Amino acid sequence: MVKLQLSLKADLVNVTDLQPEDEHFDYHFKIKCNSCHEVSDNFITINRIETTPMSGSRGEANLVMKCKFCKREGSAGFESSSLKPYTAESSGQFAPIAVLECRGIEPVEFAPMGAWKAKGTESGTVFDEIDLSDEMWADYDEKAGNEVSVMDIESKITKA
Repeated sequence: MVKLQLSLKADLVNVTDLQPEDEHFDYHFKIKCNSCHEVSDNFITINRIETTPMSGSRGEANLVMKCKFCKREGSAGFESSSLKPYTAESSGQFAPIAVLECRGIEPVEFAPMGAWKAKGTESGTVFDEIDLSDEMWADYDEKAGNEVSVMDIESKITKA
């Protein structure tokens, strides 16, 4: 079992606590098979709430898949205690947002698709349904009277 950490880097302007909008969020990864080293062509979703039984085991994981090339089964699952929002203090730096336990497969690329949320640093206004698929987002915080944005999003996956 390998533990891998998903870290995010973004420039936050007047917002903090960037995180998936709800617990049913689908994380999108390209997955590499550790047996034949093939990487999936498409992004594969992993939902931290949904679990699937692993064959030949009593355990469950958030993702159980067979490699389409070598047919070996691999699994990945989120450590629920590892999920953290990306804060204004981390703006411009990589900071961990999740840890996955992986067996036989590993995520190699992350895409921030789906609905995210953040809150205004001065007003506390909640901004939801933030779409980061273009790796940027901008809006206006009427309570604080200033622009808010998330720009220059990057991610990396490293050993935890």
